[in-house]
Amino acid sequence: MDLSDRQLQILQAIITDYVENAEPVGSRSIAKKYDLGVSPATIRNEMSDLEELGYLTHPHTSAGRVPSDKAYRLYVNELMKKNLSAKDKRMINDRLSASRDEFDRTIRHAAELLSEITHLASFAMTPATNDETISFIRLLPVDDRTLILMIVGESGNITNTTLRLNVPYTQEALELLSKNMTVSYKGRTLDDVLKGEIIHDVGSDIEALSALKGSVMPSFLRTLEDMLNVNLYMEGMTNIFNLPEYTSIDRARDFMELFARKDWFTQKMLARGDGVVVTIGDENDTMKDCALITASYHVDGKLVGKVGVIGPTRMKYGEITSVMEYLTNNLSESFRLTDSTGDGNAGGKKQKK
Repeated sequence: MDLSDRQLQILQAIITDYVENAEPVGSRSIAKKYDLGVSPATIRNEMSDLEELGYLTHPHTSAGRVPSDKAYRLYVNELMKKNLSAKDKRMINDRLSASRDEFDRTIRHAAELLSEITHLASFAMTPATNDETISFIRLLPVDDRTLILMIVGESGNITNTTLRLNVPYTQEALELLSKNMTVSYKGRTLDDVLKGEIIHDVGSDIEALSALKGSVMPSFLRTLEDMLNVNLYMEGMTNIFNLPEYTSIDRARDFMELFARKDWFTQKMLARGDGVVVTIGDENDTMKDCALITASYHVDGKLVGKVGVIGPTRMKYGEITSVMEYLTNNLSESFRLTDSTGDGNAGGKKQKK
C-alpha cells in the first residue's frame, strides 16, 4: 500500500524529530513543531494508521511513537535529502590533502574524519593487493646503516619501509641490488613472489652484495606479506557511550564485540556492494540493532577499499551519506593516476608507509 502525501509528510516529521531528540514523538509535538496544516487529532489518526502499516512502533512506557526499520528504509529510499556543510567540506579537503602522499595514513585520516564529523563509530579499509604486480624496486640511502626499501606496483601503489641494516653498504651496491631485484621480480604478483625461493631469486656473485642481500631480503619478505593484508582502521568506538541506545551495558558490550572479531568484520565489509550502501536493522545479519553505511573509493576506476559508519538505526542518514560520498570522491581523486612515467611512479600520489 502506497502512503498518501500527508502520511509521508507526517512520517518524515516523526523521523526528523526522533533522530534529533531520541524521544518518542507525539501528535501534539508534531503539530506544534511542523507546519503540516492539520490538527493534532488528524496527525494522531494518521500515526495510528502508520503504526498498523509497520512504519511506527509504540514503546510501552510512552504515548509517543518511534520509527521502525521499515520507516527508515522508506526514508532513505524516497524522503532523504542529502546535504553537506561548507565546514565539513573544508575539513575533509584540508585533512586529507595534508597526508595524500602517504596512502595508509590518508585512509586512516578518512576514518578519523568520519568519526569526528558523524560522532559515530567509523572504519576504513585499505585494499587487498593479491593481484598487484611489481613494477620496480629501489633501495634509497638514509645513513650508513639505514635505508628505505621502496616497492612500486604496476598500479602506481608505493610502499616505503625503513630498514636498519647490520652490515655497511655502498651506493654502488644499493643500485646494483635494486636493479637485480627489479629484474627478478618485475611483472610478478606479490603472491607469486612469496611462493618462490625469494632469497635465491636474486643473484649475488659479489661478496659485498651477498651480505647486503642477506640483510635486505627478510625485510623485503615481511613488506610483501604486509602488502597482501587488508588493513582495517577503526575510530570512535567510544562515541557509542554518548548515545542513549547504548546506555545498557549489554547492548554496548554486544556492539564492541562486533569490532573485536576483526577478520569476520572485514570479510563482511568486503562482501558489500560498490558505491554507497545503507543497511538498516534486520537487513544486517548479526547487527540487527544497527545501521551500517559503507562507501567505496577507487584508484583510476578500480575499486580498492571501503569506508564506513556504524551506529544505531537512529542516525542522520542524509548528512552521513553526503559526507561519505564527498570523502570517497576526494580519496578517489587524490589517488588518480595522472602520470604514467617510465619508472611506474604515478606522481607519488599513492604511497603506503
